[in-house]
Amino acid sequence: MSSQFSDLGISNDLQENLEELQITVPTDIQKKCIPVILEQKEDLVALAKTGTGKTAAFGLPLLQLINTKSTTVQAVILAPTRELAQQIHANLLSYVGNNPEISIAALCGGIPIKPQIERLKTPTQIIVATPGRLVDLVKREALDIKKLKYLVLDEADEMVTALKEDLDTIIAGIPKIRRTFLFTATMSGAIKQLVQNYMSKHVVHKEADMATLGHKGIDHKYVVVEPIEKLEVLMHFLNTKDGQQGIIFCKTKAAVNKLAKKLAINKFSSGALHGSLTQGIRDRIMGQFREGHINILVATDLASRGLDVKELAYVVNYHLPDTYDAYVHRSGRTARAGATGLSLTILQKEEVAEVFDFEKELGISFSKFQKADAQSIEENNTLLWAKKIFKTKPNRDISDEFKTKVKTIFHHLTKEELVEKILANHIAQTTSLDSKMKEPNRKK
Repeated sequence: MSSQFSDLGISNDLQENLEELQITVPTDIQKKCIPVILEQKEDLVALAKTGTGKTAAFGLPLLQLINTKSTTVQAVILAPTRELAQQIHANLLSYVGNNPEISIAALCGGIPIKPQIERLKTPTQIIVATPGRLVDLVKREALDIKKLKYLVLDEADEMVTALKEDLDTIIAGIPKIRRTFLFTATMSGAIKQLVQNYMSKHVVHKEADMATLGHKGIDHKYVVVEPIEKLEVLMHFLNTKDGQQGIIFCKTKAAVNKLAKKLAINKFSSGALHGSLTQGIRDRIMGQFREGHINILVATDLASRGLDVKELAYVVNYHLPDTYDAYVHRSGRTARAGATGLSLTILQKEEVAEVFDFEKELGISFSKFQKADAQSIEENNTLLWAKKIFKTKPNRDISDEFKTKVKTIFHHLTKEELVEKILANHIAQTTSLDSKMKEPNRKK
């Protein structure tokens, strides 16, 4: 068993489960937070970027503090998105292993509420929830949180803005004498106000190695493009990452749908993820992505939180994020658990100056990504055209008689000769099309 987790006060049973999960060395934030939660009585504010092991930092000590003889709800863990809540729930279940004495429920919006109401009729000690669904269940009197002992706010910087009303309602309905553990990637003014309003005067502050851990292993790059070439540059990049998994972030749902459609037309193995999709579709897409059936996820910032997919090779910011926090969470999807990864931002000329603001604010360094030249782009487009042909399903409605006539025209050609002729024809057509598109500019 890991002596390091033992030194932090983690029980032998939990250590054995961690070993089965191949978790043997505590991360920096786990070393700093676990003893505070286990051994002290104060509230905790932990500053740690994504990918630093925050779930285990609060999850392991919570599991150990739960009174297994009591059937009341003792701990509530709040997360800003369904994906993150489901991920936390899955992690806690894996930490518990086969222990039947601890009951953990996930209560998220976007899925039917009746099964959750039925679930809460059985004894439940830990709840992982999104704020809106928790408020709904409390109002329906399906859930009693009046005896709560522990409240965890994960990714609190996200909840304190978009979900503040629900958060205020929840905090108003739980005991004043409780312990609150707040985890955040940034210490904004809104977070400081929340700490002042809702946490005890004696709060323990812990911080992971923010200078390195949050960005460790991530290669931050940017490439400058003209608007007309943006998609082609992206597709050239994606072809260089063929067989590897990554996420492309767009600013809006409409942009996600548009880009995902274009990638699908060009036969990239991809799927779309945003908040307007039903939970069933989101779960299906995420399942396909996690299992490796699709390689590319096109997503809004919804996907930057709660997605813990191993070995993501890259993330692409197809649109520059609006906030520094969003960039941290996006880029943090890659280079997890000690791995390395690339965070590529595609910019237009007028956006380049913003890169230096991101460097200064986040303490990171961007380097320029070498954009593919015109010939490479053209060759890549031809390869995409060839893939389209390869993946095109035969048209069964074409008569055998007509197929025979076409075959007769080509019957004396070898496979190599046929490929050469088709390729030459395609290049001639695309060259002619490009010339026509540039013609108006020459006339000016």
